[in-house]
Amino acid sequence: MSLMKKQNILILMVDQLTGTLFPDGPASWLHAPNLKKLASKSIRFENCYTASPLCAPGRASFMSGQLPSITGVYDNAAEFPSDLPTYAHHLRGAGYQTALAGKMHFVGPDQLHGFEERLTTDIYPADFGWTPDYRKPGERIDWWYHNMGSVTSAGVAEISNQIEYDDEVAYEAARKIYDLARRHDKRPWCLTVSFTHPHDPYLARRKYWDLYEDCNQLLPSVGAMPYELHDPHSKRIFDANDWRSYDITENHIRSARRAYFANISYLDDKIGEVLDTLRRTNQEAIILFVSDHGDMLGERGLWFKMTFFEGSARVPLMISAPGIEPRREATPVSTIDVCPTLCDLAGVSMESIKPWTQGESLIPISSGVVRTSPVAMEYAAEASYAPLVSLRSGKFKYNRCKLDPEQLFDLENDPSEMNNLIGQPEYQETLSEFQKIADQKWDLDRFDEEVRRSQARRWVVYDALRNGQYFPWDYQPLKQASERFMRNHMDLNEVEHNQMFPRNK
Repeated sequence: MSLMKKQNILILMVDQLTGTLFPDGPASWLHAPNLKKLASKSIRFENCYTASPLCAPGRASFMSGQLPSITGVYDNAAEFPSDLPTYAHHLRGAGYQTALAGKMHFVGPDQLHGFEERLTTDIYPADFGWTPDYRKPGERIDWWYHNMGSVTSAGVAEISNQIEYDDEVAYEAARKIYDLARRHDKRPWCLTVSFTHPHDPYLARRKYWDLYEDCNQLLPSVGAMPYELHDPHSKRIFDANDWRSYDITENHIRSARRAYFANISYLDDKIGEVLDTLRRTNQEAIILFVSDHGDMLGERGLWFKMTFFEGSARVPLMISAPGIEPRREATPVSTIDVCPTLCDLAGVSMESIKPWTQGESLIPISSGVVRTSPVAMEYAAEASYAPLVSLRSGKFKYNRCKLDPEQLFDLENDPSEMNNLIGQPEYQETLSEFQKIADQKWDLDRFDEEVRRSQARRWVVYDALRNGQYFPWDYQPLKQASERFMRNHMDLNEVEHNQMFPRNK
């Protein structure tokens, strides 16, 4: 897509928001007026999938356009290599100023990855302390693994670790938009605003909690099933979440889902603040809304993510841009398509980024071009003992792991993925096609070896760095006090004039 003038770009990212609640923008029963207004102006991808259903690997893939097997970001403690190009690098190279407010879960000493400026620190640690260990299958690491306490403690909180964080993200994003309006820097801009909600723990402010008092969506469509009836990977997730230590009641489920929905409304307010600041400063921007992965929300008894089931793997994706007709689009797409799409919208040559991304621009789809390439997902993190891979094409989803029986689901006729079609003769041809694609795409033995080698290296390094003097990699936002507001090396009249918007003539 070629634009005469480079357009500003605003990326709104949220955390753990399932795409099953966004079939065509926010579901009608959600109290989300700002997101619904944005949806009315956007192309809405109802079948968008994360590259990996966990925070750090999903985000590294979103930024780079590459799957975890390429990025090496397998889990929440794997380093994001500083020489891996991201959309921030591509856009910055094309003349954009790039900034990030909020979460991106970068692990390693590089905490920018192409962003010129980070307005906040991250909410999660940047070191190797959360590294899984395939050498110790079944081991729980209590101080960072998810457990079901997020469900049993769900309810109302006026402030929490995550609420405090997202309040700051929204404030810093709005402040940056004001600063961009002053036009001290004439370059077009790309601002990424990344919130941590509605990620668990499921705690919400009373004003949002009260919106869902009479909600009829507080129980999952498929309830909990006996442990022995689950597939092997789901059993591993249950064990990783320490399910035997908790008695999950219907009231717990209702409270957790209610708080989750309430936090969508909280996010809607925060996003509204950002968009209102954009409007009041008379700036225009392409707007992209996306999540890193979803949340099972009690479906089948599962919570959080870490699985290829729809609740965990499907995410909302909406794009509002000049020349793109607002509509609903059913073609399966991936979060790795975001990087090339942003580059396409910014006028970056698709040939120049082709060596650096596995994704495809979504602009041709928005113009009616039919896309047939399958969507791929990978998972090699907590609750897995070996890498898992998945393909979505047409109405089918195919899952493979060296440790487990294969899975094939017809999502059109079985949206809850209750009926594994493996072994049914009428689907043998479809299965063979998926198997052929998977054989060509992945060497699972090599994938497993690379994951194990990465984990083992990080355990050595992490343990060593905790001895003696420790220098953390966590990002410290730069606040140059002597360059802010009024100081004696500045001209007071110039300061007052230049920092005003709109400026008096």
